[in-house]
Amino acid sequence: MVMMRMVVLLLFVMMVYVLLMNATVESTAEFDPYKVLGVTRSASQAEIKKVYKRLAKEWHPDKNKNPEAEDMFIKITKSYEILTNEEKRASYDHYGQTDNTHTNGRGHHGFRHFYDNFYFDESFFHFPFNNKGGRDFADSKYTLHFNQYINEVVPDSFKRPYLIKITSDLCFSCIHIEPVWKETVQELETLGIGIGVVDVGYEQRLANHLGAHQTPSFLGVVNGKVAFFHYAVVKGHLMQFVEDLLPQRLVEKVTDKNNKEFLKSWHELNKPHVLLFDQVPSVPLLYKLTAFAYKDYVQFGYVDQGLSETTDLLRKFNINTYAPTMLVFKEDVEKPADIIQAKGMKKQIIDEFISNNKFLLAPRLVNQKLFDELCPVKQFHRRRKYCILLITGEEESFATGNEAFLSLASANTNDVLRFAYVYQRRQQPLCDVLLKNKDSTPPQVVILERRKGAGKILYKPVLGGWNGSKEDKHKLLEELERLQKDPSILNNDAVLPELNNEFTSMFLIRWIYTAYDYLSEIIDDLLHNNWREMMPLLSLIFSALFILFGTVVIQAFSDSSEDKQPKTKAKEASKAENGSPNTSSTSSRPPKKNFVEVTELTDITYTSNLVKLRPGHINVVLVLTDSTKNILLSKFAKEVYSFTGSLTLHFSFLNVDKHSGWMAAVLEYAQDAMQIDTDEDEVGSRKVDYTGYVLALNGHKKYLCLFKPVYTGEDLDSKPEEEGGGSRSRKGMTRSRSTTLQIHHKLDRLGLWMERLMEGTLPRYYVPAWPSLDKITVNK
Repeated sequence: MVMMRMVVLLLFVMMVYVLLMNATVESTAEFDPYKVLGVTRSASQAEIKKVYKRLAKEWHPDKNKNPEAEDMFIKITKSYEILTNEEKRASYDHYGQTDNTHTNGRGHHGFRHFYDNFYFDESFFHFPFNNKGGRDFADSKYTLHFNQYINEVVPDSFKRPYLIKITSDLCFSCIHIEPVWKETVQELETLGIGIGVVDVGYEQRLANHLGAHQTPSFLGVVNGKVAFFHYAVVKGHLMQFVEDLLPQRLVEKVTDKNNKEFLKSWHELNKPHVLLFDQVPSVPLLYKLTAFAYKDYVQFGYVDQGLSETTDLLRKFNINTYAPTMLVFKEDVEKPADIIQAKGMKKQIIDEFISNNKFLLAPRLVNQKLFDELCPVKQFHRRRKYCILLITGEEESFATGNEAFLSLASANTNDVLRFAYVYQRRQQPLCDVLLKNKDSTPPQVVILERRKGAGKILYKPVLGGWNGSKEDKHKLLEELERLQKDPSILNNDAVLPELNNEFTSMFLIRWIYTAYDYLSEIIDDLLHNNWREMMPLLSLIFSALFILFGTVVIQAFSDSSEDKQPKTKAKEASKAENGSPNTSSTSSRPPKKNFVEVTELTDITYTSNLVKLRPGHINVVLVLTDSTKNILLSKFAKEVYSFTGSLTLHFSFLNVDKHSGWMAAVLEYAQDAMQIDTDEDEVGSRKVDYTGYVLALNGHKKYLCLFKPVYTGEDLDSKPEEEGGGSRSRKGMTRSRSTTLQIHHKLDRLGLWMERLMEGTLPRYYVPAWPSLDKITVNK
C-alpha cells in the first residue's frame, strides 16, 4: 500500500514537471523576434531596419492608444536589438537564446527564456527595495546628486555633453534596457562624454529640476540646457542623440575651393586652424566632441578624402590616405606647425595634440581670458612666465615691424617666454598704463611679468621703439638674455586694467545661432512630447504673444490721428480738461530743434492756429507792437525754448498795433480776466498797454490762461543823477535805456508761468466764442 502511494506520488511529480517544461518551452517559443517583426530568417539588416521603423511608428504608445501597444512596442524594440546584433542573432538562431552567455542545461535555459518573455532577468529576484546600498554597482559610480549636478555637471557641460538616465528601484522596464545602457555607456565613455544616473527614489529634487517625470527616461545636457530622448532605446539611437546635442557649425567642411579662405582666417579669428583628413563622408563624433571642447581656442575643419574636390589638398600636404591625419596651422598657412597621423586616434592623443597647439605663435590679446592663460600670474619661481608684448597698430605702415616680431616669435624655443601683441586703438587703457612716457609712440616692445594681486605687473620697455630692424632684434634678444640671468631688470611696476573684449561685436551673431538652436529644441519637443507636458510652455508662449500684440494695438489706438481715431481725440480732450496736455510725457521731452518756430497770428492763420486747433493742443501767443517786436521775440524764444519738445504746444505772436480790438474783445469775453485787469487803476484812466502779455489759448475747449508781465530788472531811473552841467542830456539817455530794459524784463517770469501751464495749475478763463480777427487797427 505504501509502495503504491509512492508510485502515485512519483507519477504526479513527473506529470507536474512535464507540464512545467512544456509551459516554459511554449513560453519560450512564443517570443520569436522574426515573427514579431514579420521578417524571414534570411532578412538583411536593411530590411530589418526598414520594417522596424514602420512598426515602431505604428505601435508607439504616444500615438497608438491600444492597451497592448506598450507591450508590443517593447517586443518590437527587443526583436530589433537581437536581430541587429550579429552575436545575439547567431545565438538565437543556434540555441534559441538571446543572452551572450550559453548554458548547457535545458531546464535553466527554458527557465531564463520564460522570464525573458516578460523582460525580466534573474536580477529581478535581487531587487533592493528601499535599500540604497544594493543598487547596481555599475551605475553607482555615475549616480548624481542635486548639488553635484549644479556645481559640476552644468559648468562641465560647456566643454562636453552629458547623457543622463532617470531610473528607480521599482522600474521594471529599466531592467529591459539595462544591456543597451551598459553597452552605450562603455562606448561613450571612451569618447569623453559625461555619464550620469538619477535615482528618482533618492533624488526627487534633482528629477523635478530636470523635468523628468517618468522612468525610465534619458536626457542630455549641453551648454547648461536639457534635451530629452524620445526614440526607441537602441544603442544607435542613443549615439545619434548625443551627437545631435552638439551645436551646429562646430566643424567646417573644407575642399580645394575654400581651403585658402579657411586657413587665412587665423588673423581675423586669432586662432590656430586644425584640419582632419579622413575617408568617411561624415565628421566623426570624436572629432566633433574635440571641436566642442576647444571651440574657444581652435577653429576646426574636416577634409573628406573620398571627394574628388579634395585631391589638390591631399597632394599639397602629402596626406597618407590609409590613416586619419590631423594638421594644425598657425600664422604660416602654407606649412603646418604640427602633424599627427594614426589609424586608431584615441581621445587622449587628440587632446594632448590640441592642448599643445592652443595658441598662435604670437597671438593678439583680445580679451582678459586669453591674457590670463597666455601670461599667467607668477605662482612660484619655477613657473614664472615672461610676456613680450608688442604695442602696435592696424595700419599698413606697421606691417614690417609686425612681421619682424612674428619671425622672432617663430624662432623662440624657450617656454618661459610668451610673445603677444595688442592694437593700441582697441586696448587703449592698457597701452596708456604701459606707455607712461609721452614721447613713447607705437610700435613699442614691453617685457612684463604678472604678479599676485589684481592686475599688478613688473615691466620694462625696450628703449628705442620697434621698427623690425636687425638692431631692434639684437637689442631685444640682449634684454631677454639679461632677464634670464637677472629678473630684477624689470624695475617698473603698475596695475593693469582689465582688457576690452574685442569680440563683443560678434555677440549678435552668436545670439542668433543660440536662438536658432533653442527654437529647434522647442519644435522637437512639440513633435514628440504629449500635450499635457507641453501645456506650461504653450501657455507661456500664448501669454507673451497676447501681451505683445495687445500692447501694439493699444499703442496704435492711442497714437492715431483725429481723423482716423475719434475716440482718441475725446480721450486727449479730457486730459486737457483735467490737467495740462500730456504733461507727464512731454514736459521732460528734449527739444527736437535748435530754434523756436513762432508764427504770426493773422486773419489767414487765425482759423488753423486757434479756432480749429486740435483737441488737447494749446497755442501760446505773445502780444507785442512794432517797436517791441525784436526785443520781445528774442526774450520769448529764450524763455520757451525748453518747452518746444512738447507735441501739443504751438507758439505765435499777435501785433497789437494791428489787432488791438481783438485783444480787448477777448478780455471782455473773459469776465474773470477783465476783473483782474480792473483791479488795477489802468482801466478807465488810460489805455491799457498789452505789450508783453502772453495768452495760452485752447481753441477746442475755448479757454485761455493769461500771463501779465512783471518787471524784475534793474531800474536805472532810481539811481541818483550825476552832478554836472550835462545832467539833462544824461537823464534823457538814461530814460531811453531804461525803457528798453523794462521791455526786455517784462518776460522774466515767463519760464515759471510755462511750468505751471504744463502742470495744469494756472487759472482758466472761458470764452463763449472766439472773436474774429478781420479788422486791422490803423496806426496813428
